[in-house]
Amino acid sequence: MTSSSVRLTVRNHDRDLAGMTYVYPVLSRRAGGVSVGVNLNPNNACNWHCVYCQVPNLVRGAAPKIDLAQLEAELDGFLTALVEGDWLARHAPAGGREIRDIALSGNGEPTSAAEFPDVVELIHRLRVKHGLERVPLRLITNGSLLGRPRVRAGIARMGEIGGEVWFKVDAGRGEDIARINGVKLPVERVVRNLAACAALCPTWVQTCMFRWDGQGPDAEVLAAYLDVLERAGTARLRGVLLYGVARPSMQSEAPRVSQLPLDELEAIAEAIKEKGLTVTVSP
Repeated sequence: MTSSSVRLTVRNHDRDLAGMTYVYPVLSRRAGGVSVGVNLNPNNACNWHCVYCQVPNLVRGAAPKIDLAQLEAELDGFLTALVEGDWLARHAPAGGREIRDIALSGNGEPTSAAEFPDVVELIHRLRVKHGLERVPLRLITNGSLLGRPRVRAGIARMGEIGGEVWFKVDAGRGEDIARINGVKLPVERVVRNLAACAALCPTWVQTCMFRWDGQGPDAEVLAAYLDVLERAGTARLRGVLLYGVARPSMQSEAPRVSQLPLDELEAIAEAIKEKGLTVTVSP
């Protein structure tokens, strides 16, 4: 476990703080408290390459084989420390000592793990064991693998147990997706996957907005992004989690990425709200 001197902050999401392979705690801006992270990509492999990503030594690829027994032991022990011990008092700041979620996130795309549906069941079993049924299980995903039956099965199961998905959409044009997320992805597939995800489990869109070479997103970029949300069906979506870059990128594009001022983020939020969506803003 972490040493007694380590304090969680929103700017430090070090996956090694707890000294475990799969489980790590963070103080989440968007969740509003302590998030128990489950990292299914300890190999730092992702099928995307987002320019603002804070993962060091990021490589292209998928999650490795998951040791389910080790994952269960780590998560069971850590939840015991949170629920029965004084871990939160020692490591979390006053006002942030509530377990807000258990999040399938980490150093890559979690749904690339072959064991993804099994991990969902494992986490749910431990939630029940520790009396944390009301603590949501959240999947933070780029949504690109919704075409795989096992991914849809895992997300559908999350819907059954009160979970939710945070589905990444940063842009609405192919050239912007390629620039920001490092992938060639047809916009129609983004729309289709987002709609499918929302039909299986309560889904929030998670969007990072920032300045690129000193320039924020222009009217055309924003219009294309809003079009994706509308085509996927705004009535199906819970809302949008709009956020900026609070921590420095660890990618080679980092010098080109800078924070968008709060007033510009809020202006984008107003444009999203005009489409009938709830929006939360995290600078």
